[in-house]
Amino acid sequence: MSGIHLYTAQTPNGIKVSILLEELGLKYKVTHIDFAKNTQKEPWFLEINPNGRIPALTDTFTDGKPIRLFESGSIMQYLTDRYDTEHKVSYPHGSREYYEVNSWLMWQMGGLGPMQGQLNHFNRYAPEKIEYGINRYKNETRRLYRTMETQLESSTSGYLVGDRCTSADIACWGWVAAARWAGIDMTEFPVLDQWVERMLKRPGVEKGRHVPAKHTYESHKSLSEKELDDKAAAAKKWIQESMKDEAK
Repeated sequence: MSGIHLYTAQTPNGIKVSILLEELGLKYKVTHIDFAKNTQKEPWFLEINPNGRIPALTDTFTDGKPIRLFESGSIMQYLTDRYDTEHKVSYPHGSREYYEVNSWLMWQMGGLGPMQGQLNHFNRYAPEKIEYGINRYKNETRRLYRTMETQLESSTSGYLVGDRCTSADIACWGWVAAARWAGIDMTEFPVLDQWVERMLKRPGVEKGRHVPAKHTYESHKSLSEKELDDKAAAAKKWIQESMKDEAK
């Protein structure tokens, strides 16, 4: 019997886990971690994730004792390994597709997320607009988008691996859905853009993306660059303050 408790916020990394939980039909509790209040640095949370980041998850393990998990990719592997016995969004362990999914999951964790995350920072949250930083991370994010575009062009299912939506698609979706926030023009990636909309039609994605707060995919698409910058202003303040605290 599970006792899943998700600690998260409305970010591309945070919604990976809530979407997966919804796709698997699992019951879970949610605690919203408020970055503006530095909740992720409070002692009780550091007991769950010593790195002080979201998402994190606790559960009742098979021995009846609590288990803590942190890093979104690790949490996703745990959930599919333990709970996706029918392979709704995964493949049997040891299969060719299983390792292919893992490759894309690690690709997202090591490439897409960090590069687009840095683009977000330089494009929206830095104290000043630094052209070199913006261009460097925008071009790398575009390269990564092209990698997905090429993979999806050759897919017969419309998903990254095999004949179904998997944790690889779920891990990538929140980042690509935030392309507008990053300043990426999706008309350059028509197949990838279709994939974003295809994923949106899945009930698990639709429900999970709004945990723990309303997702911004639709609203951001209609905003100008100035409006997006204005929207980022409040977060910019606490991000800069948090960076100063962590540099001590």
